[in-house]
Amino acid sequence: MHWLADLLAAIGVVLNGIPQGIMAMSLGFAVFPTTFSFVFASGINGLFGSVAPISFQAESLALTGNLGKNIRERTSIIFGGSLIMIVIGVTGSLTRIVSFLGNHIMAAMMAGVGIMLAKIAIQMTKIEKRTGWISIAVATLTYLLTKDLVWTIVLSVILSSCYASLVEHYRAALPDYVTARKFHFLKPTFSWRVLRGALSLACLNIGANISYGLITGQMTGLKPNPVNLNLLTSTQALADMGTSLLGGAPVETIISATASAPEPVIAGILMMLIMAVILFAGWLPKIGKYVPSASIAGFLFILGAVITFPENATSALSGTNNLIPAVTLVVTAVFDPFAGLLTGGVLKFVLPLIGLGV
Repeated sequence: MHWLADLLAAIGVVLNGIPQGIMAMSLGFAVFPTTFSFVFASGINGLFGSVAPISFQAESLALTGNLGKNIRERTSIIFGGSLIMIVIGVTGSLTRIVSFLGNHIMAAMMAGVGIMLAKIAIQMTKIEKRTGWISIAVATLTYLLTKDLVWTIVLSVILSSCYASLVEHYRAALPDYVTARKFHFLKPTFSWRVLRGALSLACLNIGANISYGLITGQMTGLKPNPVNLNLLTSTQALADMGTSLLGGAPVETIISATASAPEPVIAGILMMLIMAVILFAGWLPKIGKYVPSASIAGFLFILGAVITFPENATSALSGTNNLIPAVTLVVTAVFDPFAGLLTGGVLKFVLPLIGLGV
């Protein structure tokens, strides 16, 4: 019966990914080209036996949507970020970067991202007030009762969407290029906003690949940790690079319940192939017409304020000198992950030179 357990784990992660796929559509990303990312990653995982799948990730979507003002800027940010990450993955620089900055600075950056997510969730409620607050209320109550993120996202999205659809008669008018089952080439553009966004997305992915990737590996119960971080980084970067040129959404490292399945590699591949079928068949846009973007506000709030921030803030501020991690956390929350990591790295280098050892 291993196959049934693998399938159920895969379906659970798909249910978690669908609302975030809808969030991607609300930001203007085309979902049909994103099919390539899931098929490509499933092939790589099958070839190398990797247990860490990729999927829609709320953090990267929220960051990209916040820093890019239109779809061309957003896809350019993804393309630029993927170029940076492919260099990091191929050269095996991921662990070196983390070693140089230190775990406290990396954790502080991720804690700052948690505050960013909670802030974005609140901003969503200002646009669609009742739907957003219903989503946050249901998500908070569900997580307090279950401590389960899958139930949190499913119930908060479904109940807030039902309210929007039945009471407010919500129907989304998605652009044709978002729902079309064909490819549209989007030439990358360059600007300071795009460069800043690409660097920020790369910084976020450095932290996420280390933390989420290793957590997924730990869920298998195997030792040593079976996740190859350089392979994971290269896979995610190549997948994003291809789909971004076609207007597709980013897919990144996630904490995946498939790792706890009897056959974690097979379960992860099943999850990505099921998601690919949903996108290829055009089912996600049909669902998305009835799901407002604010329906994911509850999940973003819980993910940021309850999951990401407390654990990482505790880790970041657990040392004897908390100056650098604290500044990194605040700068990340106020500006972006790149500004946070850059500030932390500069302070770590400069403060000892002027006699302020840390």
